[in-house]
Amino acid sequence: MIYSTRPYSDMADKQAMAELAQAAPENNLHNVDLPYRLSSWALDDPHNTCLWFDRSGRLAAWAVMQTPFWTIDYTCDPQDEADLLPLILAWADQRALQLAGTEYNLPAWFILAFKEQVDRIRAFEAAGFICQANLGEQSWTKVLMRRKASLPVANYHIPPGFVVRSLAGEDEVAAYVELHQATFETKNMRAAWRLRTLHHPAYHPNLDIVVEAPDGRLGAFCIAWLNGSDGHIEPLGCHRNFRHYALGRLALAEALRRLKAAGVDQIYVETDNYRDTAFRLYENMGFCVLQDVLVFRKDYETGQDD
Repeated sequence: MIYSTRPYSDMADKQAMAELAQAAPENNLHNVDLPYRLSSWALDDPHNTCLWFDRSGRLAAWAVMQTPFWTIDYTCDPQDEADLLPLILAWADQRALQLAGTEYNLPAWFILAFKEQVDRIRAFEAAGFICQANLGEQSWTKVLMRRKASLPVANYHIPPGFVVRSLAGEDEVAAYVELHQATFETKNMRAAWRLRTLHHPAYHPNLDIVVEAPDGRLGAFCIAWLNGSDGHIEPLGCHRNFRHYALGRLALAEALRRLKAAGVDQIYVETDNYRDTAFRLYENMGFCVLQDVLVFRKDYETGQDD
């Protein structure tokens, strides 16, 4: 089949992209939390995206070079995936090369697949991506975890003077960005990205949770997303100076309670595998592994001198 392509244009495109992913949730790692990912600054340049349309004008696939995550996000209509996935990978390869010398340039790009998606894995390997699962100490795998919203949530002790509450809207975006950057030790989170999440139609202010310290600083955060009966945690973090208070657990517990109150049945989260501290937290909070996720990497020349 012959497909037409173009970059994404507007919020209507983002909505159509999310709907395509949500139409086959079993095939896609990211469904419910796409409002967060599709608000990232990678989309400030529309050419970091590509949409594929069939002859009838129906959206059949899309891909995003997600610079903040070093990841290629994509979704295909399952019935067309055999034809479309090689096209997506070829576009991503070309775009990665075009980005050399720009602010979106990265020395490596990653793409993910569920362990059982054998055809996808073969396509990745044919395109030059290398699985990161068996590299000794450098191995990297991920998991998609799920929790029933009906499970009870413990009432954890809140340290004196700390407050678990919703983000105070636009007025607190700068403080959130500072916290996010310090927590993950990266400048990838930006104010414009965070502001776009606040204005996305799928954003729920009461699911945007922070923990405030006695001196007014923000110490932890947890954003939850929902679509129908499904919820998703993305992102969750705690500043290193507050980790001995387990503030991340407090924020997550509050998010779980609020998702349950919103009528969600299942709650999902993606995280690194068993060696990861976050994994242990989610496991202790009732999440179980639903799918193993394999990480594939392809290196590129950066176009910059060492």
